[in-house]
Amino acid sequence: MIRGVIALMTDDPGWHGARLESAFRARGYETRVVPLGRCTLDMDGMHRGIVLPGFPEGHPDGVFVRGIPAGTLEEVILRLNILHALQAEGVTVYNDARVIERSVDKALTSFLLAGAGLSVPPTRVTSNREDAIAFVEQELAAGHPVVCKPLFGAQGKGIVRIGTRDELPTADQVQGVWYLQRFIQSQTAGSSDWRIFVIGEHTVAVIRRSSDGWLTNSARGGECHVGVVDPLVSAKAEDAAACLGMNYAGVDMLCDLHGRWWVLEVNGIPAWRGLQAATGIDVAELLADDFLRHCNGTGLGELAS
Repeated sequence: MIRGVIALMTDDPGWHGARLESAFRARGYETRVVPLGRCTLDMDGMHRGIVLPGFPEGHPDGVFVRGIPAGTLEEVILRLNILHALQAEGVTVYNDARVIERSVDKALTSFLLAGAGLSVPPTRVTSNREDAIAFVEQELAAGHPVVCKPLFGAQGKGIVRIGTRDELPTADQVQGVWYLQRFIQSQTAGSSDWRIFVIGEHTVAVIRRSSDGWLTNSARGGECHVGVVDPLVSAKAEDAAACLGMNYAGVDMLCDLHGRWWVLEVNGIPAWRGLQAATGIDVAELLADDFLRHCNGTGLGELAS
């Protein structure tokens, strides 16, 4: 007997979608893949509705977000509004639209983390080229290279390391906004950082990512190894996830040459294939359990208890 139907929000479920589908099926729940770009808001006079492909009978029992497709500003806002609307209708959305808005925008993420007292590398975000040049010159003069990251991006794509003023990307190359951050040299030879996976406010897995180059993302050729960190470092990762209101998160941290830990990024739709391969932890199983716990009060969670 099917206990409920969950919408998996993504255009391409891939390996992660298959793992989640298997985990939910084992608990008695069906999943249906829903591309956000095909969802519609429909208002008719005094009534309002949300039209989701694959759900002609009404709302899903819960929504698990695995991807927000790129698009124009208007398209992205509509896709987030679909998630907002579902939550307004009482549907559990995991991670919800507010979380995604905070985490997909690196500028807002860094601002909120710094405001919570977490160590964030010196960062400047500006649409003024002279301000960007001034930051680069200031950092280089102090002996620090700079990285320029896309404001919206993942898996290390589009990140540029700047060693001279002339290497600063043009406005067109950064969509008119420079997100600049001091490059922090890791404590180990080569480059390495740590991905701390947090679910339900608790660290569930840690890996160290290493590379002979300066990018450690597994999507860019970085290697994943089982990692162990001090509980105080795990607590910082958990604080970072809580600061952004996340149900689950991949928190990227780095230990510098002086032993200081920095929060680099917090991912609201993190991948875990490399992490699972390194640790053997079935992350989808943990996510499914936590998701169903969050559905308490909607009827779905009561069935799952």
